[in-house]
Amino acid sequence: MDLILFLITAAVALIGAVAMLLVRNAIHSALFLLLNFGAIAVLFLLLQSPFLFTIQLTVYAGAIMVLFLFVVMLLGAERIEDSTDRIAWQRPLSLLLGLALLVMTVVGALRGGAGAMPPSGEATASFGDPATLGALLFTRYLLPFEITGVILLIAVIGVVVLNQRGRHTAVTKPPVGD
Repeated sequence: MDLILFLITAAVALIGAVAMLLVRNAIHSALFLLLNFGAIAVLFLLLQSPFLFTIQLTVYAGAIMVLFLFVVMLLGAERIEDSTDRIAWQRPLSLLLGLALLVMTVVGALRGGAGAMPPSGEATASFGDPATLGALLFTRYLLPFEITGVILLIAVIGVVVLNQRGRHTAVTKPPVGD
């Protein structure tokens, strides 16, 4: 039964991720990302990690999605622009890199790499434990955690500055008088 739930949830996560990349409307893309976050949260629950399930729903599906939608609406990116593709070389490059990633994943799975067998014993007992996660986050991974926070702060400030600059440089015509 767990395998069936895993396969259904993994399919939903993959469909949401692919749909997020393929839709042209930014709001629809954000909603597919929300579907993906929800499916990943269910995967954490299937791994018997209720703490990570809760954090995934609260932080990613809640706060980060609100931030994404705020930025999309602030920039007005929900409107589809019919302009020529200035960087057309990126599409074939992204397809080539995606294909290379897929080949590496299949080869790694077939060769039975280091992560092929699930861990046993003490490693699975502490998986998703809040005390273990907190200890790792604030000791071993403190620098990446802080850098991520700074990058998110810079991104939000950049969006606000770019939006304000766009408003000030827009030419507005004065109203026509009688």
